[in-house]
Amino acid sequence: MQRLTPKEGEALLLAADPIALGRQADAVRRERHGKTATFIIDRNINYTNICQNECKFCAFYKSVGDPDGYLLENELILEKVREAAEAGATQVMIQGGVHPDLGLGYFETMLSSIKRAHPDIVIHSFTATEILFFAQKEGISVEDALKRLQAAGLDSLPGGGAEILVDEIRQRIAPKKIMTDDWLAVMRAAHRIGMESTATMVIGFGETMAHRIEHMERIRRLQDETGGFRAFITWTFQPGYTELGNEGRDKVSSWDYMNTLALSRLYMDNVSHIQGSWVTQGERIGELSLSFGADDLGSIMLEENVVRAAGTQYEMSVAKMVRMIKNAGWQPAQRNTKYEILKRFS
Repeated sequence: MQRLTPKEGEALLLAADPIALGRQADAVRRERHGKTATFIIDRNINYTNICQNECKFCAFYKSVGDPDGYLLENELILEKVREAAEAGATQVMIQGGVHPDLGLGYFETMLSSIKRAHPDIVIHSFTATEILFFAQKEGISVEDALKRLQAAGLDSLPGGGAEILVDEIRQRIAPKKIMTDDWLAVMRAAHRIGMESTATMVIGFGETMAHRIEHMERIRRLQDETGGFRAFITWTFQPGYTELGNEGRDKVSSWDYMNTLALSRLYMDNVSHIQGSWVTQGERIGELSLSFGADDLGSIMLEENVVRAAGTQYEMSVAKMVRMIKNAGWQPAQRNTKYEILKRFS
């Protein structure tokens, strides 16, 4: 298949024919991954909800000094990791707000203590926003900060904090947060030291289809350069209890999500895995995403706080995930962070 150009990608999104796009994406997905649809068991641990960035799309953060703000003690984080391991998790995703008082040493201690207690747990943690803040606070380069975190136990980076990689949009929804080139620079540095990552896109901020394509194009170009992205994940902005929601920004439709998901499978030709989002879309759309280009449904999520804070909440278990994948006509399999199959379900 010939690589789509940005103009071709935008035209396909504007045509707004999810069924046609879905068929094309499904063909590519089947060629790459057959009938297998994967998931992972992990736990999201938010070490703090205090954040100085105060993004307009976030319902989770608390400002510095807010009485409802919290910072988890290391012992509690270890307890959460232990519970996750005992429940069958192979990965933890640790993320938090940009807390102005936390230095790199806090995170090195956290990581090393987790690895000592649970050496087999993969630590897939910290957004590019957090990484850049750690480096700036320490007065070192991003690469040196990543190397220190890697030495302490950090295995890979999630793709959070990307939202839409177009500064025009970022300045409107999160002016205090890192801009496009900074996000890409953090990922480039991680890939350079052998730390792979995922890439994400959040839609529904009032961006144009051209903006979505620009986002995908930036990810695709960096992937051409480094090969470090394992997966591309699209989900939708949840407006509940957020400043943008109060301004009248509604959820995008499920058809819009499916259209963009399918296009991402066609456009991101150098990224192996495309993940569907049951967390923001619910089980039924999660099932459908597997026929619109997605080969993975992400995590069981033993704990999730950020989307829940915006008023969207769906529960999941291994049995429910397996049933959901089977109902959609696919063969379920549990994977690890590297997308290696750990267990197949008949």
